[in-house]
Amino acid sequence: MTLRSVMMLMLSVMLLAGCSGGDGDETSADKGDRVLNVVATTGQVGDLAISVGGDRVKVVSLMGPGVDPHLYKASAGDVERLRKADVIFFNGLHLEAKMGEVLERLGSRQPTAAVAEAIPESDLLSPAEFEGAHDPHVWFDPTLWSHAVDAVADKLAEIDPTHADGYRQRADAYKNEIAELHAWAVAEVATVPENLRVLVTAHDAFNYFGRAYGVEVRGLQGISTATEAGTGDVQDLAAFIAGRKIPALFVESSVSPRAIEAVREAVKSRGWNVSVGGEIFSDALGDAGTEAGTYLGMVRHNVRTITAALRGEDTHEH
Repeated sequence: MTLRSVMMLMLSVMLLAGCSGGDGDETSADKGDRVLNVVATTGQVGDLAISVGGDRVKVVSLMGPGVDPHLYKASAGDVERLRKADVIFFNGLHLEAKMGEVLERLGSRQPTAAVAEAIPESDLLSPAEFEGAHDPHVWFDPTLWSHAVDAVADKLAEIDPTHADGYRQRADAYKNEIAELHAWAVAEVATVPENLRVLVTAHDAFNYFGRAYGVEVRGLQGISTATEAGTGDVQDLAAFIAGRKIPALFVESSVSPRAIEAVREAVKSRGWNVSVGGEIFSDALGDAGTEAGTYLGMVRHNVRTITAALRGEDTHEH
């Protein structure tokens, strides 16, 4: 990190540490019917806040479609948004790696919640390469994401107790939708022959998905996209795909497709033609107004895309 970058980060932290969110000395009981200013880091977390907060919240998500949270750095505009927030929701578990220090310092000055850290630690995956840290991509197991719903409802009820019942009711309704989504996904994945239930992507974002639905997951990069894959990684993955005759691999909306194309070419050189089964969403939601622009829709899109391609249906090239 350059000296200028260090100075900017320190300035941002000082600005944030010196300012309280919302309306200054206003207490939680004084909020009345004022709409709460909510800042979320990722689209998944922002959509969760909207679903639980309803018309009581105005939500700004810092990281839009196609943005990689592993590499994202807070801008000057983000600092101002965070400063004015009544509450800040973020994933946690080191997903927002380069914003981690800012978010941690905010916790002593403003209401914040790392929603993924509400999940029981026993349910989290801890890959060996993370040296004791947990895999942060918990939203790909809907049963785990329900804990994040409760975390948002609890925090909103804490800072706005007058409307606590509404937050709880919306949270319960949303968790029912998540449960229905999970049941549908289980049935959908079951339509793929067991030997073909292999998901190959650019990085290991789908391990929770694999555990939830009995799918073997292979990522070219590690859990964080900050780790680049080498030639040996490409060849090893290509050998696996060709040996198992996997029909499709997938590109991710927030990760460059170049690495996956390199794998595809390496597979082809081994005498097996693997198709690109489509684009799936990993660390970011899709565009607003599209199916993948919400958490529930994103999961549906991913499951349909993956299962169709692995069954050999509706695959297409990118």
